[in-house]
Amino acid sequence: MKRIMLIVAYDGTGYCGWQVQPNGITVEEVVNRHLSELLKEPIEVIGASRTDSGVHALGNVAVFDTETRIPGEKISFALNQRLPQDIVIQMSREVPSDFHPRFCNSTKTYQYRILNSRFPLPTLRLYNHFVYYPLNTDLMAEATKHLIGEHDFKSFCSTRTQVTDTVRIIYDLKVERDGDSISITISGNGFLYNMVRIIVGTLLKVGLGVYPPVHVKEILEKKDRLAAGPKAPAQGLTLIKIDYPDL
Repeated sequence: MKRIMLIVAYDGTGYCGWQVQPNGITVEEVVNRHLSELLKEPIEVIGASRTDSGVHALGNVAVFDTETRIPGEKISFALNQRLPQDIVIQMSREVPSDFHPRFCNSTKTYQYRILNSRFPLPTLRLYNHFVYYPLNTDLMAEATKHLIGEHDFKSFCSTRTQVTDTVRIIYDLKVERDGDSISITISGNGFLYNMVRIIVGTLLKVGLGVYPPVHVKEILEKKDRLAAGPKAPAQGLTLIKIDYPDL
């Protein structure tokens, strides 16, 4: 028995998120099915990030155990021939048997993209959140300073979260504009349910002038989901990568 790690990229538009669930097709379900057919044994992958419905990924990580004699680095090539075009394995390799993508020390990086223009662009609609009101990215960038570091992010997670420890560390959080395109890139040691989308929704309120930048600090201190801004739409969010420094 050996453990194989996959780096999985996908367009989340047509999927009900990563994790298998009864109410619709998911990325995990598709990967499991095609891996099982390829290796001729029942396979259930373990994913690092359970991305929501409509969220995309360039570098989600998953592992599975197998008896196959196929070399780990060759599995990606064989599996990609079977997968639909909106799911592509970027890399596969054998890893230690005790490696777990959710419990090992890691840094996750997400990016949220916004089209801030007078009119939307059809070719960007699946990967950007369209905002036609002008956004002040300088104010948004100023607000991010209050979120970097170790904090209790209870105000920035869905009330449906099942975790009891809501303390997380944000290592870096950048707001950058290039013409009508705005990107919000965030790296941390882990994220609560809907945390990134709620942070983005709150920063949008700052960019619109509804909240002053310092209000983000006050939201953190309240530890109340109702104090923060709305959850930003899923299609603007992409899981960029997950780094494992000990692997």
